[in-house]
Amino acid sequence: MTIETAHAPQQTIEEGEHLIGEFIGDASGATLIAVGSLHGNEPSGTFALQRAAHKLKDSRPKLRGRVYFLTGNSRALRRGVRFIGADLNRHWTNENLEKNQTNSSPQISEDAEQNELLEIFEKILSTAKNEVFALDLHSTSAEGLPFAAVGDTLRNRSFAQKFPVTILLGIEEQLDGTMLEYLNNKGAVTFGFEGGQHDSTDAIDNHEALVWLALVNSGILSAEDLPDLENHLQNLQKASGKRRIIEIRHREPVAPGDEFQLNSGFENFDPIKRGQILAKNKNGVIKAIESGLILMPLYQKQGEDGFFIGREVARFWLRLSVILRKMKIGNLVRVLPGVQRHPTDADSLIINTRVARFFPLQIFHLLGFRKRRWRDDKLVVTRRRHDARSPFK
Repeated sequence: MTIETAHAPQQTIEEGEHLIGEFIGDASGATLIAVGSLHGNEPSGTFALQRAAHKLKDSRPKLRGRVYFLTGNSRALRRGVRFIGADLNRHWTNENLEKNQTNSSPQISEDAEQNELLEIFEKILSTAKNEVFALDLHSTSAEGLPFAAVGDTLRNRSFAQKFPVTILLGIEEQLDGTMLEYLNNKGAVTFGFEGGQHDSTDAIDNHEALVWLALVNSGILSAEDLPDLENHLQNLQKASGKRRIIEIRHREPVAPGDEFQLNSGFENFDPIKRGQILAKNKNGVIKAIESGLILMPLYQKQGEDGFFIGREVARFWLRLSVILRKMKIGNLVRVLPGVQRHPTDADSLIINTRVARFFPLQIFHLLGFRKRRWRDDKLVVTRRRHDARSPFK
């Protein structure tokens, strides 16, 4: 698949080809992994990385670290579809990883893609001597402002707040099997970025700007060695608008056969009211469960997320959560009535909702326990690993 931009025609991606560029400077420095087109109908990330790789060749001697630019779903990208057999950005569950590692014959296209990426990730992570940063570059079917989606760890937050973009907290915890959750639990600082509408050249520009800023913010490239840094910063600020931190409050899931259809005209960050009709499916109309901002409205055939609802978070709560986590209060919360340690997962708690209903879930959010899943009749809340300390340093 190729695309013509105002800058240059992009290279064709072959099936099974993931490495766009590898640049090694001081190997004892930080590592940056940037992945584009994990969804095959989102070409802008790959095109931006190709453009950045072409320019970065001249800066190799100045790099204080290692840089890897990768294409995600190469087979789907060749076909211009989101995925072929399964969503590659929902494919990183423990069950799938175990199945693929024990089965030498991939069952579907995304099994092959995942195995190829896993081999690359393993080589990168096993040789890291300093902090590892991972970017996942996406785009959206609807028009709207660029934004970041960040798993709620202190390390992720600290890195994300160096960029002039709105930050969404909690969206990854609403989903199972994302690539960034896998990399986060391996110890990497992770940062997801929605650069704009799928087919827009603005999305390519926004992704490229983010990559250059990430090289500087990770310490791999100095600001003095990037003459265009101020332009990239200003362009991303202009594209992103007002900088906010937004907490995801609701995800509207979509399953095959639902006949989901979103009402026309929504863009990212449009305000909505509780009770407002947003969409319909085979069971009838779908209303907003609360007032807030609509995010990532689904205007394409493939996808498991109809929309998200979020609301802005006051900085006070973010500062409070930093204090509480550094004091390791999360390790003490299991002594509360109705709360018990998970028998096999040190980062999960089992909540008896009949007993613990007097403790709002926002308390658990402050401590990093954002992921909520029902297991039989129990509520299990989970926090990300490596919240404040890097395993690579």
